[in-house]
Amino acid sequence: MFSETNSADGVHAEEADLSPWDTVDGLRRWLDAGTGIRPEQDLLLRMLKLSEEVGEVAQAVIGAVGQNPRKGVTHSWQDVEAELCDVIVTAMVALRTLTPEAPEVFAGHLRRIAERASSSERMP
Repeated sequence: MFSETNSADGVHAEEADLSPWDTVDGLRRWLDAGTGIRPEQDLLLRMLKLSEEVGEVAQAVIGAVGQNPRKGVTHSWQDVEAELCDVIVTAMVALRTLTPEAPEVFAGHLRRIAERASSSERMP
């Protein structure tokens, strides 16, 4: 699914029409092959990686609004978008590492959230 490449991220999808979960599974396999860490430790570290990625979102938002007067504006809203995508991908890889049924687990959870949102009354 993934080929050797010299790209900056080290991963290149051979097929443009891969589903997101196919890509996530390929990333998980790539990470599994490259870490050399016991699977149970690897899972925990992938969960912790989420905190790092969320921190990068916060840093990008602070930089996009120029909240730190010493640094000024250091990021764009496109940087925030990219960091949010990193959070999503990291969470997907962590979920896939936890369970091979990640696509079904996620779809079911998303469906329950949508049902709760559509059944709740909104105040005018």
